Amino acid sequence: MSLAPDRPLRIAVLAHSTNPRGGVVHALELGDALARLGHEAVVHAPDPKGAGFFRPTLCATKSVPASPVGTDVAEMVRIRAADYVSHFGNPSHRRFDVFHAQDGISGNALATLRERGLIAGFARTVHHVDAFADPALQALQRRAIVSADRHFVVSRMWRDQLAAEYGLEPVIVGNGVDRARFSPVPDGREAGLAQRLGLGPGPIVLSVGGVEERKNTRRILEAFVQLRALHPRAQLVIAGGATVLDHHVYRAGFAAALDASGLPADAVVRTGPLAQEDMPALYRLADVLAFASVKEGFGLVALEAMACGVPTVVSAIAPFTEHIGARETVWCDPFHAASIADALVLALKPENTARLAARGPRVAARHGWAETAAAHLPTYRYLAETVHA
Repeated sequence: MSLAPDRPLRIAVLAHSTNPRGGVVHALELGDALARLGHEAVVHAPDPKGAGFFRPTLCATKSVPASPVGTDVAEMVRIRAADYVSHFGNPSHRRFDVFHAQDGISGNALATLRERGLIAGFARTVHHVDAFADPALQALQRRAIVSADRHFVVSRMWRDQLAAEYGLEPVIVGNGVDRARFSPVPDGREAGLAQRLGLGPGPIVLSVGGVEERKNTRRILEAFVQLRALHPRAQLVIAGGATVLDHHVYRAGFAAALDASGLPADAVVRTGPLAQEDMPALYRLADVLAFASVKEGFGLVALEAMACGVPTVVSAIAPFTEHIGARETVWCDPFHAASIADALVLALKPENTARLAARGPRVAARHGWAETAAAHLPTYRYLAETVHA
């Protein structure tokens, strides 16, 4: 039986966490955009504390009961995937036309459900592929990709990598920016947030994503130390950092580097996870965003900062070079701290600050969530037809 082409779809979107990480942000924004298009999207995530998602949503959400986990990441993936399988083992929880995994945890869960004949198939968004030293974790990552029936990516770079490594033909769906939330217009939270974080006159250099190797936080710190020679009152704010992966070795190295830097205690501010409603104000408090990441699916943080009128320093590598123009940021070589430092100095020059602040919102305007959601629909309808065949 064929579905009517305009029939609203029921879509289960599965994320790995309720915390504000890139894939989770994407899942919630996608769910909201699908709801605006008239579809019934429900974003799921394991929720060990039962606290719900980090922000309110237009779409429905479902906190999946989650078991305790230890520090072994491969075991954590298996346990969280098993939590998902247990949840969807209830037939009343499977009343969806489409199942869509956003990560390796939910991808492994849906692979198991399909193997057991409980779902007909599923889609997977591959935001990026990690290189894990643990063979068990590497195997789980591969299973979560190759088991899916259809694939999405957010950039050409990852489309090409999935084609080369796995022989797949993923659909590029891109990313969007909520320009009602992220804009240059103050919302009244700025002064209170600045006081709470202990921010001074600056300049304020902002890094988002916590202390992680792929976020390149140590080289950003090295660059910031060099910047302080020209701007002795500069502060580096490192925001976020909630993740399911184990970064303790890298973070220990960062802490040692910070101790050896000779910086005063207030020069580097680590906020930890922040409330989502604080993020636009935090961007607006920044004088420049340091986005020298060495691996991302897309790099949405840079566009959010641009939407808020904040000058950015961005790694001159794909996928960022796909959607940011030559004069819309200050590019850096992320593998050299001196290049990051030079780019920060350039971005803070008044003439460049004014130019980049004016261009940023126009760059963000090229990326809408409605277009991202619509790009999923042909694949969703194909999968729904399979379910109802």
